[in-house]
Amino acid sequence: MPPSVSIVIPVYNGSAYLPACLESVRRMDPPPLECIVVDDGSTDDSVAIAEAAGFQVIACQWRRGPAVARNVGARAARGSILLFIDSDVLIPPDALTRVLARFEEEPARAAIIGSYDAEPGSPNFTSQYRNLLHCFIHQSSQPRTCTFWTGCGAIRTEVFREQGGFLESYAGPSVEDMELGLRLRQQGRQIWLDKGLRVKHLKRLSFGDIVKTDVLDRAVPWTMLILRFRSMPADLNLRWEQRASVLLAGAAAATLGALPVASLAYPDAASWLAAAAVLSLTILAFLNRRFYRFLADLKGRWFAVRTFPLHCVHFLCAGAGFGLGVAKYVAASKPPAPVTEPASNKCGG
Repeated sequence: MPPSVSIVIPVYNGSAYLPACLESVRRMDPPPLECIVVDDGSTDDSVAIAEAAGFQVIACQWRRGPAVARNVGARAARGSILLFIDSDVLIPPDALTRVLARFEEEPARAAIIGSYDAEPGSPNFTSQYRNLLHCFIHQSSQPRTCTFWTGCGAIRTEVFREQGGFLESYAGPSVEDMELGLRLRQQGRQIWLDKGLRVKHLKRLSFGDIVKTDVLDRAVPWTMLILRFRSMPADLNLRWEQRASVLLAGAAAATLGALPVASLAYPDAASWLAAAAVLSLTILAFLNRRFYRFLADLKGRWFAVRTFPLHCVHFLCAGAGFGLGVAKYVAASKPPAPVTEPASNKCGG
């Protein structure tokens, strides 16, 4: 019996992008066995949009996060392969052909992931930068990867259910897909990155969105995962160039921050600090030259130059998130403080 594919789409207040997403699913050839839209307690008309389009809808009574929503959809799915996509992406018509081909090539493959394409849907500068960064990282990585990705990721249903699905302690969009990927990797399961499987991301991102995402939704929980699994994969955005860039961005920020004080108190040291900052930023630019060349080829040199400050902020956020993640992990690992007096006294009894 040939494999069948169930698409699962979680949505929360996604009325701006959901119609286009569902229309892209409708254009798939071959079509999936089913497409299940799981509404995560939306307060807009997401449910009505999905129902009007003729898709199966499971509506949750309150918001519990995309991890729970995806698990709900996966439990209802009948296909032998689960394909998770976000509600703000457009999936290409040949996606199922590619997914099925990758699984058939190697039966040992547990999961397949794709990437964003090089033509983001939102035209504003921060959205273009952020989505192209994601595209470049995936497109320049090894095909055998170490994490799962739910923007467009397929997994064998039996494997997903054996794992117990996504960890539901993540209340909002976070690293639940990466956590699943690390579990699969520890068990020796294969996750494959198909660079030809590209989806278009439609969401508009502001500067505040990417800072919050980089620090709170990615770096902090990702750091806690690394410490929990005692492993730091040298893949995707954790390659040595990215790690070095985090240190260089931090060094440049520290020296530039100290420059005003040094100029007043230690004039002779100020020039050295300025030179150190320039050197750090120059090395950072050199380490990431392939990314800037990628941007220049797509968008022109001026676009690539303008992304440099944003890219530095990205690395600063990663460093700040790493520090916060370590602190949070240590705090969570500490045993409870000993009780020094009877509990009845503490409760006023």
